[in-house]
Amino acid sequence: MRRKITTLLAISLLSIFVLAACGPTKTAGGSGGKEKFVVGLEAAYAPFNWTQMDNANGAVPIEGTAEYAGGYDVEIAKRVAEGLGRELVIVKTDWDGLLPALTSNSIDAIVAGMSPTPERLEAIDFTDFYYSSDLVMVVRKDGNYTNAESIQDFKGAKITGQLNTSHYRVIDQINGVKQEPAFESFNVMRVALESGIIDGYVSERPEGISASAANENFIMIDFEEGKGFKASVEDSAVSIGIRKNSDLTEQINTILEKISEEERQEIMNKAVLSQPITVD
Repeated sequence: MRRKITTLLAISLLSIFVLAACGPTKTAGGSGGKEKFVVGLEAAYAPFNWTQMDNANGAVPIEGTAEYAGGYDVEIAKRVAEGLGRELVIVKTDWDGLLPALTSNSIDAIVAGMSPTPERLEAIDFTDFYYSSDLVMVVRKDGNYTNAESIQDFKGAKITGQLNTSHYRVIDQINGVKQEPAFESFNVMRVALESGIIDGYVSERPEGISASAANENFIMIDFEEGKGFKASVEDSAVSIGIRKNSDLTEQINTILEKISEEERQEIMNKAVLSQPITVD
């Protein structure tokens, strides 16, 4: 009798398993049947991306944390994910860890204000540009360089930029500059500027606006044509990083093409205005 019951139970369980296997399934990793679009960014480069503690202004949860990511990059990533029909997942990653995360398949894309430099193109592919900006200098209002009009006015100044970026590489265009070691993040550079460790740092216009908006002691020096840094288009524009030979590159380019220049500027203006007073 026990054997018969056991046999019947086994048959019943097998039937349930078969029926379950024949039922609807979800695409790998997503919720609600959606495939994930996993994006890596620093969440520390306002107004492109930052960390906050709630979902205000459309911020997106950061995977594995109680934090949220907001900013221009996040808004672009949301539009790309929607266009792909995927669920957006944000992974907070140190700047130097973004390329390894992409090439090791830990993320699907880098949307982090990254420029498509020749060095990076050796390792990954990039989409078309999704934003372009000039290089500027951020200094203290009460410092010696508030009235600078040319990069050459920074002769003798202690200047730095972020590690492994074009911002740092262009500093040697300043004659007689004291090029300080590169910093890992803009947050650390802002602290160094506030404390007088450096006289200024090189950045892009949106970050310069962000820095001066977040700290009343800072001011952005925006140079006239011919008086600023010489940089290639690739160094002053940002693109989405994608793995080599991925079908995503063409798909994302189609999505980006539908975002007008006017809308891109509106997104950036909103990001500048909605950034937290203190960004991580």
